[in-house]
Amino acid sequence: MIKALSILAILEGISYLLLLGVCMPLKYIFGIPEPTYPVGLAHGVLFVAYCAMVVFVAISMKWKAKTTLMALAASLLPFAPFVVEKRILREYTVSK
Repeated sequence: MIKALSILAILEGISYLLLLGVCMPLKYIFGIPEPTYPVGLAHGVLFVAYCAMVVFVAISMKWKAKTTLMALAASLLPFAPFVVEKRILREYTVSK
């Protein structure tokens, strides 16, 4: 379960960075909107899957509310899913 959440955190973070760092400049600076839809769709699916997986893992592994909220809030910031994957998930795996 933690491994799946780690993978989702990394994929969600990559999709967010691609959307913000590649697709948005292509669309709004260079007038090339085509990549925005598929990358945006993939990011949306990964975002929902990540949030659902965080809630599922938090309930099944009895995470503290603070840890759960930090993991959920991480989905809103571009580099935060990588921090969650590194600090929270790996620390939880090692300590338990």
